[in-house]
Amino acid sequence: MSADEMRKPGGGSGAVLGGPGAAPSSAEPGAAGAAPAAGDPGTAPHEALDHGASAVHHHHSHAPGSRHGHGHHLLQVEGLTVAFRMYDDAAGSFLTAPQRDVEVIHDLSISVHEGEVVAVVGASGSGKSLLADAVMGLFEPNASVRGRIWFDGEPQDAASLAALRGRGISLVPQSTASLDPLMPVGRQVEGAPRGRGAARRADARRRAARRAELFERYGLAPEVARLYPHELSGGMARRVLLCCALMDEPRLIVADEPTPGLDLPLAVRALADLRAFADAGGGVMLITHDIELALAVADRVAVFRDGTVVEETAVASFADPALLAHPFSRALWHALPEHDFAAGDDALTDGEGAGPAAAADGGLPGAVGAPADGPWGAGAPLTEADVEADEEDPC
Repeated sequence: MSADEMRKPGGGSGAVLGGPGAAPSSAEPGAAGAAPAAGDPGTAPHEALDHGASAVHHHHSHAPGSRHGHGHHLLQVEGLTVAFRMYDDAAGSFLTAPQRDVEVIHDLSISVHEGEVVAVVGASGSGKSLLADAVMGLFEPNASVRGRIWFDGEPQDAASLAALRGRGISLVPQSTASLDPLMPVGRQVEGAPRGRGAARRADARRRAARRAELFERYGLAPEVARLYPHELSGGMARRVLLCCALMDEPRLIVADEPTPGLDLPLAVRALADLRAFADAGGGVMLITHDIELALAVADRVAVFRDGTVVEETAVASFADPALLAHPFSRALWHALPEHDFAAGDDALTDGEGAGPAAAADGGLPGAVGAPADGPWGAGAPLTEADVEADEEDPC
């Protein structure tokens, strides 16, 4: 099945990802990694290219430490599109409402090299967690997914991504509700031992020792292993999730907002561990809306807006807005505290002369996660009625 086709919900996983035998999706002619044109001799497919040959390719520039192990990225996502089949809420009745595909992620491309942390920065609720789900092979029944994904140079499909889950790619989920409420957290971290007989018992001891090591590192007492998720504080639950991800020493960690709920020392330790994991040769995709956090720990930043990555560049590019290619990236630069939260003129254009209105569909210039309009948006002063309404319902 072609990667450009979209399988409708209800057919298996709902995912159509580039894999063995899948036709490559369309790409810009002449670009590095572009899909070969029919009848074009001498054009190599993506996975046959030497990715170390260029400082800029596949929609991104490199950080000084970016490495192409074996001539390819550790993770490469190209042309990812995720849509959901939903009832049309504009119809008068749900009993007769037609269904439509609502596209949440469109034509997204991103890469992670060996030995680096890539921070995906964007507004809360913009769809960043859907990117994490796609990399993990997690798809909702009403989702349609198309695009191409490679892991360690091998093309993947929905089934192979599911097989890598927890073995080559680990997830630190955003919600602590991901923990099984009916199982002690120690058993959840350790997972099931492998093998049979003496080998299984030896693996169980190894896993228990590894879990104890991780618990000690993150300040979790040994007796915490016997507790259930509802008996943990929010910070403890997040530390357990980090331990789960690090348990089997994966090649790639997808960390979806891993630090909320942690106090500063533990947050620093968690990020230091992700940094050490990358320095040892692994890769980390750090999903966050905290750009200061991203710049402190990452090698490269992927700026996420309107369901796609608009720019993927080295952290060093944020030293000067002139080094940033996209206006929304420059808006983020101006939003940093050391720049006095000032939105410069270049941050208020979308590259097409749209001016300040360019922020209307993706957030106030210079703010991540802030709406462009609404009851307290620009030009809408706080009224006495607004204050009274907020006092009645502070949430």
